[in-house]
Amino acid sequence: MAGDDEDKNTNYGCKTQKPGGWKAMPYILGNEAFASLAANGMFANFLVYLTRELHIDTVSAANIMSIWYGLSNFGPLIGAFISDAYVGRFNTIAFASVPNLLGMMVVTLTAWLPELHPPPCTPQQLAQNLCEKPKKTHLLVLLLGFLLMSIGSSGIKPCSLPFGVDQFAGSTEEGRRGINSFFNWSYTITSLIYLVTQTVVIYVQDSVSWSLGFGIPTLCMLLALVFFFIGTRIYVHVGPEGSILSGVAQVLVAAYKKRKVEIHCGEDEDKDGVALYDPPLKKGTSVVTKLPPTNQFRVLNKAAVIREGELNPDGSKVNPWRLASIQQVEEVKCLVRILPIWTTSFLTLTSIIHLGIFTISQALKMDRHIGTNFQIPAASLSVFSFLTIVLWVPLYDRIVVPALRKTTHHDGGITLLQRMGIGLVFCAVSMVVAGFVEKARRGLANSNPNLLGVTPMSAMWLTVPLILMGMCEAFYIIGAIEFFNRQCPEHMRSISNSLMYCSWGVASYASTFIITMVNHRTSWLTNDLNAGRLEYFYYLIAGFGVLNLCFFFLVVQRYQYVSFKVQDDDDGDVELAETKASV
Repeated sequence: MAGDDEDKNTNYGCKTQKPGGWKAMPYILGNEAFASLAANGMFANFLVYLTRELHIDTVSAANIMSIWYGLSNFGPLIGAFISDAYVGRFNTIAFASVPNLLGMMVVTLTAWLPELHPPPCTPQQLAQNLCEKPKKTHLLVLLLGFLLMSIGSSGIKPCSLPFGVDQFAGSTEEGRRGINSFFNWSYTITSLIYLVTQTVVIYVQDSVSWSLGFGIPTLCMLLALVFFFIGTRIYVHVGPEGSILSGVAQVLVAAYKKRKVEIHCGEDEDKDGVALYDPPLKKGTSVVTKLPPTNQFRVLNKAAVIREGELNPDGSKVNPWRLASIQQVEEVKCLVRILPIWTTSFLTLTSIIHLGIFTISQALKMDRHIGTNFQIPAASLSVFSFLTIVLWVPLYDRIVVPALRKTTHHDGGITLLQRMGIGLVFCAVSMVVAGFVEKARRGLANSNPNLLGVTPMSAMWLTVPLILMGMCEAFYIIGAIEFFNRQCPEHMRSISNSLMYCSWGVASYASTFIITMVNHRTSWLTNDLNAGRLEYFYYLIAGFGVLNLCFFFLVVQRYQYVSFKVQDDDDGDVELAETKASV
């Protein structure tokens, strides 16, 4: 097993002498399963709760959801910094889980106590916008729950996966196998949990009781805490080793102070005797990836130029704000290289958010019956995107990639950047198809008016753009996650994981901004979809997607993959080199 070396209480990195390895996995994976069920179950159907139970109009509800997503997805960047620099991943998850649980309890109370939500109204009153609006007290209590959960997710999200990786020795072959297996198990569990939340939990909320539907995720969060703390004595604990953000700041400051120093391209030491500071990796840390000097963005190399009086007799730095190592410089370059690629995720995720929000609104006005008695909850339609990912990814790995490999002679069939580009194409096509479906729905609705505003059109037509968006996620999102992780050293995983969460945050605020501007300038987005022109909004987002695709092609033409060496405790350095990017 991959955890055998940990069973000998080996102290590797800054890790405490604990068993770790696979002995810790039941508790970590159990915690992740219940925490995922809690988070997804709480918010998978929340737009319906805001509109149907709190009687908030669709645009305002969409903006509330977008603002909350932004807070909860920008927060992980702060959580990653606190974890790496001050308290470590275990303590960050432990402390953050408490406000997360309290926030879920507050939201559950808004559904349970009549004093914390408006009185119920009939479907006819809801359709005619005659329901009593929520009071300020109702909204303040709800926002308090949002704030507490945002604080909790800021600590849990960036640390949960890296904490699982900490349980294995990344410098050994067995440890690396254990890490790969952990990611597979984590993805599998998350996939199964998502299926449960999009079906069972949403059905309870939609058809049984909102208080019970929110109570189940809250109870799951409590069980997640129990699982997490039971394994405390078994876990490998990695202490804070300093945040990569501090290293980035030191490199930028040192490079600025030495901006007048001249260095020659492609040389560690030039004819004038200018040398770059390149010490070996320190023993006793979790850093095992060695980055050689590169010429790209070589202005940053000035931070590593050794000047008189900047080294101690033992070879260490006198002042880290005046001298940085090549390792630090190259880590900054890793971030600089991927940032333009990262920005292409904003509009992609914005499209996913918009489709998810307005598909629910469309489904509420369409025929959702399967058979005579069963009606699909509106929010459960998004499960088709998820099923597309679950079915396509194994097919892609087992059949498509081997077939492509024979032609391209590339291990992955196609490069990660090519995979992401295909995802962007699916994104734009999905929004165009969504516009066609909405145009057909609106036409039928206006030609067949009725009291409840239900269009004589099956909601299953909405699965077509959802399936296409699922293909976008399978190509772009999964490819982007792998790309960010493979293009950064292992100790930068907290930051690289935070990048995707930050992307969701930017996309959430961009979504709010776009909806607000469109709602202010046009009559496309109205509370009554039949009176608006939602299809025009979808076409607008599709146009943004095409521009995003053009920008993506532009930036990947100049991207260079990272070359690095992994310092192996058993066999010495193992070179892992990536080839030049191709689109």
